[in-house]
Amino acid sequence: MLEGELESMIRLRLDFSLGVHYVYVNVDMTSSLALYTNILRGTMSDVYTITDLAKEFGITTRTIRHYEDEGLLAPRRDGQNRLFSHRDRVRLKLALRGKRLGFSLAEIRELFDLYDLAHDEKRQLEEFLAKLEKRRALLQQQREDIEVMLNEIEFFEMQCRKSLADRPANSRDH
Repeated sequence: MLEGELESMIRLRLDFSLGVHYVYVNVDMTSSLALYTNILRGTMSDVYTITDLAKEFGITTRTIRHYEDEGLLAPRRDGQNRLFSHRDRVRLKLALRGKRLGFSLAEIRELFDLYDLAHDEKRQLEEFLAKLEKRRALLQQQREDIEVMLNEIEFFEMQCRKSLADRPANSRDH
């Protein structure tokens, strides 16, 4: 094997407050130490700035401040700077996922509050499952409504085309 092709799989054990996590990183043994250091720094950081999170998730800092105003995030302050914890980062990730699923910020906050207050995971999962079922029913109804509207559009489109085809080419309506 050529020196440039030599790769090794390295297992890193990261101990966060939420438990133990394993990260598998392909490391080219001939690559610079700087790349490896950047991987570790990005993975093990306990504190994130608002800019760090905005870049990571592809959102604006204004969105993050709004989520903070809505009670979804609780960064600590260092003067004017917001410093977000690993917990805030996870909550932001979950909030964005909830938004993609169509949940309102109020519903997401309810789920977070349930998680913060509940001592058993069963209640959390049951509540989340109920919200998912409700969301699915709403989306299925919207799908049916869209299908009806598309059928109506198709019907009127065919009527207009038929009406245009039935007219003589040189006729003018007044």
